[in-house]
Amino acid sequence: VQLVESGGGLVQPGGSLRLSCAASGFSIDDYAIGWFRQAPGKEREGVSCISMKDGSTYYADSVLGRFTISVDNAKNTVYLQMNSLKPEDTAVYYCAAPWARNYCIRTELLGLSMLETDYWGQGTQVTVSS
Repeated sequence: VQLVESGGGLVQPGGSLRLSCAASGFSIDDYAIGWFRQAPGKEREGVSCISMKDGSTYYADSVLGRFTISVDNAKNTVYLQMNSLKPEDTAVYYCAAPWARNYCIRTELLGLSMLETDYWGQGTQVTVSS
C-alpha cells in the first residue's frame, strides 16, 4: 500500500496549486481519502475528504470555497485544487486513507478521529509567500 503526493511548491498569495495523491496497492474505490496538513509548530489538521461511497466531499472552514477535492478512479488518484492561497496555508500536505471504509465524516476529519489505518503519504510542502 502506497500513497504518493505531488504538486507542492512555492506560490505567491492569491495563487493556485493542484496536489495529486496517487494510490497503489489498493483501490481507492474502497477507501475514503483525506487531505491533511501540518504547519511548523502546529498540530496536524484535517483539510478535506471525499467519500467514494457517494462522492460526498467535506472541507475545513478555513479552506471552504477555495479548495476542491476530486477523484479520478481510473487513475486511482485524488486531487486537491487549491485556489486563492494564503500565507496561512503554508504547511506540509498529506493524503491518507485513514478510516478503513469508503466514506468519511466531517467531524472525524476535523477531529482527526477514528483513524484506523497507517495509509499515509510522505507529504508535500506547500509554501505561500511573496
